[in-house]
Amino acid sequence: MNEVFFDEIRIGNYKKVKTMLANNPLLLDSKDQRGSTPLIMATYYDEPKITDLLLRHGAKIEARDAAGNTALMGVCFKGYEDCAEKLINNRADINAQNAMGATSLIYSVNFDRPRIAKLLLEAGADTTIKDNRGNTALDYARIHGNLKLIALLENNN
Repeated sequence: MNEVFFDEIRIGNYKKVKTMLANNPLLLDSKDQRGSTPLIMATYYDEPKITDLLLRHGAKIEARDAAGNTALMGVCFKGYEDCAEKLINNRADINAQNAMGATSLIYSVNFDRPRIAKLLLEAGADTTIKDNRGNTALDYARIHGNLKLIALLENNN
């Protein structure tokens, strides 16, 4: 049943996901073979309508996949601004760190997502957090030579 549920999320079948969740509320906290929750999966596949449904049903916004990534981290490297905004507005921990110490802000910088970085900064993201390599988001912007992100981060320090 879980595999079918995750498949329906992947393909964006809102009606089927809604029906399956209504019939089995325990699916909300289930995990796929990679440790992803339905919310992580919905945001990873840029499914804002399914994301809203899961959040309305009480999906754990801070749940993590096997690598320690939250849903917000996933959308920050994928670049899905709408889902990032939904998660931020639903009080996702913008400063959470995964197993490598990366934050959503570090991901948004490493994957050149300046609009998401701006959303995170406006929500109060901590620019001083270092990952396990000892780098901050600003360090990564400098490493990549990304002048736009360097300016954005320097203006928020």
